[in-house]
Amino acid sequence: MSVPATMRALQQTSLNGPQDLRLITDAPVPRPGPGEVLIRVTAAGVNFADISQARGVFAGGPRPPYLAGIEGAGEVVALGEGVTDLEPGAHVVGVGIAGGAFAEYMALPAAGALPVPAGWADEQALGLAVNWPTALAALKPLGGLAAGQTVLIHAAAGGTGQAAVRMAKHYGATVIAAASPGKHEVVRMLGADHVIDSRSPGLAAEVLRMTDGAGADLVLESVGGAGLAASLAAARRVTGRVVVYGMAGGEAMITNWELVYKHQIHVIGLNIGILIQSAPQVFGEVMGEMSGLLAAGVLGPGRPTGYELAEGPKALAELEARATVGKLALLP
Repeated sequence: MSVPATMRALQQTSLNGPQDLRLITDAPVPRPGPGEVLIRVTAAGVNFADISQARGVFAGGPRPPYLAGIEGAGEVVALGEGVTDLEPGAHVVGVGIAGGAFAEYMALPAAGALPVPAGWADEQALGLAVNWPTALAALKPLGGLAAGQTVLIHAAAGGTGQAAVRMAKHYGATVIAAASPGKHEVVRMLGADHVIDSRSPGLAAEVLRMTDGAGADLVLESVGGAGLAASLAAARRVTGRVVVYGMAGGEAMITNWELVYKHQIHVIGLNIGILIQSAPQVFGEVMGEMSGLLAAGVLGPGRPTGYELAEGPKALAELEARATVGKLALLP
């Protein structure tokens, strides 16, 4: 299979945000290292992690100039040393935290490259490696969701949020979905029991009213900023859990005084990359459960909104402004 020496790619040139992504046409095609595969990228997922990297707030993130994008799907075209369980021609989806997905070719760790399910287009599998495992880990092994409990899901119309709503309903939870008003109908169609305005200053009070003053048993928190305080206030005292896996609205602080005297709850941090590295057994359980959800039809082929590669800055800017619904994909 012939692989060119250079390719088109989006290069992040500063830490001032995605507006400084530049399309270049002479980026070297990477060579797969030991344990890696090289894929011809047919679709790249757009994630908040890409924005965090572009703004320099992603811990250990790459320094500019770098090729952007962490999530890619496509056809395996070359194998690195030691790779025996994949063959050229296979279609996979995976994550490379070092970047490079917003390009025509990308090197991926073979161990984390998931096969695209039979009958799915590559872009339909975006989410399998990032959004869906994040939502499932937040709900189950970390969040401890049980049937009959109430879960508040922030950014419910996004890629991770939509998966979380579907899965939470499957597990028998009452779902309170937070989204901007223009996205409420989308979330209702996913099965949410209640839909509230994500930017309402009275969000916590609304959740308490809906739960007869008890609060949500579990909160999936990805908003950050002032949204974290609302999430803490909306959680059930003593037994409530708040799983924090995003900070779209910026950093927020919580003090030990607040945990003792104001918010007597469980606050749990989730980074799917660290979960994979530090708790591979837990991640294995998540992926096994996800396979069951796929087989049961709880999760199905995604329908991402596609953008041309050159439109990458626009796609990231719209995601950062929370002006999008569902998964976004760049199509090289």
